[in-house]
Amino acid sequence: MLTLKQITKAFNEGTLDEKVALKHINLTLEPGDFVTIIGSNGAGKSTLMNIISGRLTPDTGEVIIKGENVTNMSEHERARYIGRVFQDPMAGTAPNMTIEENLALAYNRTMKRTLRFGVTKKRREFFKETLQTLQLGLENRLNAKVGLLSGGERQALSLLIATFTKPHLLLLDEHTAALDPARAQLITELTKQIVEKERLTTLMVTHNMEQALQLGNRLIMMDRGQIIFEASGKEKEKLTVEKLLQEFQRIRGSQFASDRAVLV
Repeated sequence: MLTLKQITKAFNEGTLDEKVALKHINLTLEPGDFVTIIGSNGAGKSTLMNIISGRLTPDTGEVIIKGENVTNMSEHERARYIGRVFQDPMAGTAPNMTIEENLALAYNRTMKRTLRFGVTKKRREFFKETLQTLQLGLENRLNAKVGLLSGGERQALSLLIATFTKPHLLLLDEHTAALDPARAQLITELTKQIVEKERLTTLMVTHNMEQALQLGNRLIMMDRGQIIFEASGKEKEKLTVEKLLQEFQRIRGSQFASDRAVLV
């Protein structure tokens, strides 16, 4: 479903501020894979997501989605393959439109082109049923402007919108980092349910090692623009935060960044 071949990316090349963000990244995701990516700040995680989504173009290498080389395809064109949820709860929705209108826009992406924007009674009931899974009461606020929702409510809605179209690839870019622990756990559980139900091929960046261990069938650790460790299946199931930290020290000869957010 996704193949990255020899991806490299540098910023400010030829200057004193030159930074190599990615170094010869090779990665393949099979249909239905749910891969979590961990790494300290500056490891290259966000750059990798931006290259996959088309926001950035790699200096070298290829991005292939479902057999099609999309390396030089714009972010807008690539959006038909990809659903993405960002760390910022304000991204991913139209704040001046209602909840119902946002859901209708997302739903209509899968339909044949039509001049009609109307929402039928059947579709409105479908929206309500879907929103009930969030346990936030949004099913009773279909006509509320999205810009008036709290950060947690809006992030939950962003997740629904990103997955409504059953994209070839779902990108989750630290999508629970800005939420309080209770809402973060709710979104984590919702993510797990939606990905499993729809069998979505998913790539999730997180600073939270426990979350990375809790979700997905594969785990990747990045550092200084490289993939330095990968575990899947039974090997991943046996991992703990302590073992991950030990692996990092074994590979790099130094301790992982001492950021509390990494450990909780």
